[in-house]
Amino acid sequence: MSDTLAVPSSRREPLERILALLGAAQRIVLTTHVNADGDGAGSEAALAAWLAARGKEVRIANPTAFPELYRYLVPAGVALYDPGEGRSAAAGEGADLVAVLDTSEGRRIGRISGLLDGRRVVLLDHHPPGENGIRADAALQDPAACATGELIFDLLSMAQGDAPWDEGIARALYAAIVTDTGSFRFSNTTPRSHAIAAELLRRGVDPEAEYRRLYGRVPYRRIQLLRAVLDRLEVDPELPIAWISIPRSVMAEHEAGADDMEGLIDYARDIEGTEVALLFRETVEGGTKISLRSNGAVDVNVIARQFGGGGHVKASGILMGAALESARAQVLEATRLVVRKVVSAGRGVGTEGRAL
Repeated sequence: MSDTLAVPSSRREPLERILALLGAAQRIVLTTHVNADGDGAGSEAALAAWLAARGKEVRIANPTAFPELYRYLVPAGVALYDPGEGRSAAAGEGADLVAVLDTSEGRRIGRISGLLDGRRVVLLDHHPPGENGIRADAALQDPAACATGELIFDLLSMAQGDAPWDEGIARALYAAIVTDTGSFRFSNTTPRSHAIAAELLRRGVDPEAEYRRLYGRVPYRRIQLLRAVLDRLEVDPELPIAWISIPRSVMAEHEAGADDMEGLIDYARDIEGTEVALLFRETVEGGTKISLRSNGAVDVNVIARQFGGGGHVKASGILMGAALESARAQVLEATRLVVRKVVSAGRGVGTEGRAL
C-alpha cells in the first residue's frame, strides 16, 4: 500500500480499540444521524458487509428511514430496522455492541438513543466534536478525514491490509466518499481522497455505474418538485444569502420524501455571488429542518449551533420544533448577523449580495 494510503499514525490506536470491540461482539447494531446521507448510509453498508462476512449478526437501525437511494448498498442478510412501531427498539434486543457512524452527538440520533444504554459503544465520525457528545468505549473522531467512509477505509485497511475485500464494501465506501466530497469538488477533498477513490476503483468499483446509481436516476416527481421549489427561491437584497422554503403542502402535492431533497440547496448555493445558502423544509410533525451551506468565508456551523444543530464549517443542519415561518425568521436573522460580521471584517464578501 502506498504512503498516501497508509493509515495515519494518530488513527491507529483508536482503530485498534474499535477493532477489538467489534471482534469481541456477536450481535452488532449500526446507526447514524437523522436523515442519513450518502456518507452515513455508505459507511453503515460497508461496515455491515465486513462484519456479516465474519459471522456477525448485523442490524442497521437509524432514527429515520434508511434512504431508498442507498438501499442497493446494503448487503443481503443485514436487517434494516426502520423507525416506527417499535422496530428500532427491537433492533437492540440481544445486541452487545452499537456502532455510531458519522455523528458524535446524541441529539442527532434522536429517538433511538436508548439503544446505547447498557451496551458497549464504538464511534467513528469526521465531524468536529459537539456539546452533547455520545459516550463511547472506543472512538475515532477526526475532522481531517474527508468523510466517515475514509475512517472505515482505514479500519478495514488495518484489519485486512491488501487482502481482497468482501463484495459490496468498495462500492459502499465509494458512495460515502463521492457524496460527502460533492464528487471531489468540496474543500474537504484532499490528495488522500483521490488516492482512496483510485484504490476503490482498483478493487472493482465501476465509476460510470455508480454515477448512474447515485445521480443519474431522477424520478419524475423530483423534477416536478424542483419546478415548485425554484418558485420559492429567494435572495437577500443586501447580503450574499439565498434560501428556499418548502412547506409540507408542496411535499404532499408531489408525493416527495426526504430523499427528494438531495441537491436542492445547490440551486441556491450556485447563484453567482452567494456566500450562504439555506433550505427550510417543514416536517410532518410541524417543525422545520434547515440545511445550511457556505461557499467559503462564512462558518455555517456557528449558526447551526445557536439552534442546537451542527455539522461542518461549510455544511451544517438544524432541526427545530418551530413552525416554518418562525424558524426561517430566526435562522435568517442569525445568518445575517454572522454574514455582516464577515463583510465588516473584509473577508472577501461583497456588501450587496455579490462576492468581490
